[in-house]
Amino acid sequence: MAKNYYEELGVARTATPDEIKKAYRKLARKYHPDVSKEADAEERMQGINVAYDTLSNEEKKKQYDFELDNPYANTAGFGGQSSGQSGFDGSQFYHSSGNTGGQDFSGFEDLFGRFGGGFGGGRQQEYGQRGSQQRSYKGEDQHASIQVPVNIAYEGSTQTITLQIPTYNAYGEAEVQRKTLQVKIPKGMKEGQQIRLSKQGQAGINGGENGDLYIEIQYQDTDRIRVEGADVYYTVDVTPWEAALGQSIEIDTPAGKVKVNVPQNAKNNQQLRLKDKGIPAKVPGHLYLVINIVYPKANTEQQQKAYQDFSNAFHDFNPRS
Repeated sequence: MAKNYYEELGVARTATPDEIKKAYRKLARKYHPDVSKEADAEERMQGINVAYDTLSNEEKKKQYDFELDNPYANTAGFGGQSSGQSGFDGSQFYHSSGNTGGQDFSGFEDLFGRFGGGFGGGRQQEYGQRGSQQRSYKGEDQHASIQVPVNIAYEGSTQTITLQIPTYNAYGEAEVQRKTLQVKIPKGMKEGQQIRLSKQGQAGINGGENGDLYIEIQYQDTDRIRVEGADVYYTVDVTPWEAALGQSIEIDTPAGKVKVNVPQNAKNNQQLRLKDKGIPAKVPGHLYLVINIVYPKANTEQQQKAYQDFSNAFHDFNPRS
């Protein structure tokens, strides 16, 4: 094979579906052309999409593993060629995203091959064999994943997204369709929930009804914010004296401005739970403030003396004992 998909994603063959998905998301954040500064970002993203599409699909993964173990087996692949040769792999189908709301979208899963047997197989293959009967088929459902800022979970938003989606023409041949859609993201969507866009999936055949398009919502992790289900973890910087004395602070959070009392002698990475201040889902999540103690630099003689006084006051304290 030209490329090893496990190496493309940086996972072992024993990787679980969750590990494969996690590796894909990490690479998508690094190489998606909308955000990446890498010179080969688009090419890498295409390869990552193809690898993930194969390894995230149980049947495709099983077939791929068989071909890895049996490189000289004559297995029928895309376009009737051996799957281990340089036939059609769908890598030219790369999607892009855009919006009108000032938000940055990234991390779309590649949609190619989400049509049962893939290009040249499944329902289209049957159509080619029995097309003369003019039998109608419903189009296959398609799936995509988008990453949006966490504030959308609290406010909701309507966004414009643009996809390049593999489809078939009237002759059953693969081609690319550029599709721009308005997506309403309601307030309170949890990580991993899907939005169903009726009849926006694969086109039907011979007058058949279109399939649906399912868009999975993922929230962008930043240096300060990460989301788990309906819970939000937000890193808060505090001074050493706020942590030691247990002072009250006011902070801007994804849920708005809040006043909290820092626990006396708070430690680094200690968490403060604000009940029901996470994503406002039907069952609200919690907002966890993660303490990050920041020490000021001693640039002046007065500041250096203050640290020396501090050292003298705690002369019997040894953190390495």
